[in-house]
Amino acid sequence: MPETPVAHFYDDLADDYHLIYSDWDASIRRQGDALDALLGQDRAAVLDCSCDIGTQAIGLALRGHRLTGTDLSSRAAARAVREAARRSLSLCTAAADMRRLPFPDGQFDAVICADNSLPHLLTEQDVHAALAEMRRVLRPAGLLLVSTRPYDDLLRDRPASTPPQVHRAADGGERTVTFQLWHWHDGGEHYDLEHFQLHPAGGEWCVQVRRTTYWALGQDLLADLAAEAGFVDPDWRMPQETGFFQPLLVARASK
Repeated sequence: MPETPVAHFYDDLADDYHLIYSDWDASIRRQGDALDALLGQDRAAVLDCSCDIGTQAIGLALRGHRLTGTDLSSRAAARAVREAARRSLSLCTAAADMRRLPFPDGQFDAVICADNSLPHLLTEQDVHAALAEMRRVLRPAGLLLVSTRPYDDLLRDRPASTPPQVHRAADGGERTVTFQLWHWHDGGEHYDLEHFQLHPAGGEWCVQVRRTTYWALGQDLLADLAAEAGFVDPDWRMPQETGFFQPLLVARASK
């Protein structure tokens, strides 16, 4: 699969991705519990089509579901397999673009695309293509769960940065600081993101900067695109309702 800027961003971040959480293992459990409650069935066959290093996939596998993961980043997908194995879980992954999923029709009970992954696609055509693929690999009435940042609010305020997140090593030792700077495009809904991580290094700080671009995709438009791709009853569920850390679009594949 050809390298893309988004794949490069996550390949480069794969070893350090867990450092964006203050406690990654706690986040795995918390997110898995919230998504499990929405699945509403035992041992579901679930595709996480933006699995990255496995946060949601591992969380759901811990709840007994049968997980498959894909990600644009081959390094992130490979780490997800290793992290699952460390927890005595089975997780099969592949490097794949969510617009071209390498599975036959109707293979999964649910498809998850979490953690603001879909807005890496920057046009309606590409988002529709990804949603159509998710619909294709779902069984009739299968469940779609997509999470994004709360872009309706963010588009009003157009923030320039995110608050710093501090990760402390499990032994209480070194800390890593992560934050983002956002550079909004003129007159549009896209923004360039600079992802900063500060690592301690011999009494100084080593700074790593990674860059990517997002589309601040509003909730009404995303729900409309899901309907056009063959989903019914699209509905947004907020964090205070689900316990998940981002708003979730919940919909069913048409029968």
